[in-house]
Amino acid sequence: MGRIGRSVRIFAFSMVICGSALAASGASDEWPCWRGAERDGKSPDTGLLKEWPQEGPELLWQVNGIGTGFSTVAVTGGIIYTTGDVDGKLLLFAFDINGAPKWKAPIDKAWTKNTLGSRSTPTVDGDRVYILSGHGILACLDSSTGDRNWSKDLKQFGGKPGAWGYAESVLIYENLAIAKPGGTNCVIALDKITGETVWQSKGFNAGPEYGSCVPFSYEGTGMIVTGTRGGVVCLSAKTGQVLWSNDWSAKNVANCPDPVYADGHVFWANGYKKGGICLKLSSDGNKVSAEEAWTTKDMVCHHGGYIVHEGHIYGNHSNGWSCLNLKTGEVKWNERAVGKGSLCYADGMLYLFGERGGKTALATCSPEGLVVKGNVTVKGSGPSWAHPVVIGGRLYLRYADNLYCFDVRAKD
Repeated sequence: MGRIGRSVRIFAFSMVICGSALAASGASDEWPCWRGAERDGKSPDTGLLKEWPQEGPELLWQVNGIGTGFSTVAVTGGIIYTTGDVDGKLLLFAFDINGAPKWKAPIDKAWTKNTLGSRSTPTVDGDRVYILSGHGILACLDSSTGDRNWSKDLKQFGGKPGAWGYAESVLIYENLAIAKPGGTNCVIALDKITGETVWQSKGFNAGPEYGSCVPFSYEGTGMIVTGTRGGVVCLSAKTGQVLWSNDWSAKNVANCPDPVYADGHVFWANGYKKGGICLKLSSDGNKVSAEEAWTTKDMVCHHGGYIVHEGHIYGNHSNGWSCLNLKTGEVKWNERAVGKGSLCYADGMLYLFGERGGKTALATCSPEGLVVKGNVTVKGSGPSWAHPVVIGGRLYLRYADNLYCFDVRAKD
């Protein structure tokens, strides 16, 4: 297992440069929200390393002191955003592309109940950045300065957080900021500029659980799918009308991962021995339905998620990883690799980030099998539930109060 082979001087809220800085990212180097621009865990990057050197990829810089938390990063316009709990407050941090601090802004009091730390990943939309606290404060700030534009308390809509707090990342869809208070108005849409309510879902009463809302288009209609305490639900993106729902995984211990949509199918997997379900969509006039295609116990996924690539699902399964056929559920392989963790995809490869010990691997993305092509280990403590991010030729790993940035570009 390769390790960061440089000594770095660490001090409170420090920034350490360990390699030559890259130029500020351009318009194509955008990861503006949780799981990327399409919320599918897939990076548009190309020209990346297909194998890492023995010592791992080059560490460009490391930032320490970002607080306790599981928020990953959003990267857009040459600025990196993340959150952490510091001295009893939830803070939103902004860094430049070289890791130098730009600003930090208080959002809410820290989450101090089950599993301490920040949850939500920032969502950036032009000159605004949106964040949700564990207690339910949804705030819109100026993305350049951190000044607050407006904020709402999700509990005012009649819901309440689950035992582990509100954990989703705000979805920006056209002119809407979408989130889940839970309860009778399970999902809401606010005007992203003013914060005023545009719609509230009706006829579906469930706790919000911990995953985020995911947009997709089916038969020309914009839809929002998300997991809840009552199962998976799909809404009209324009009106909030419930289009379909499925109570699989209702009342599970916790439902954390987001559903994913691909090729007329919605897949959702959860942990605590639950497994996954795949639903096949169909339409009849204005009515959309979702019929169970298959279920599986070969993707028991606590938090680390999954991606769909070329007809196959790749994701965390118990203490390792699985590959399943999207349409049939056929198991292609099960592998241990870095153990239980989270992942993202870039340039034909999987980036696997272990939950414990900071173990990270570059691996092939193929139904023929998982082959590890490099390793690196980052330092931290406790579980790491922040997902890896690859954008602009860089790999970002957040572990506890540390943020690491590696150069993963292929060299000439």
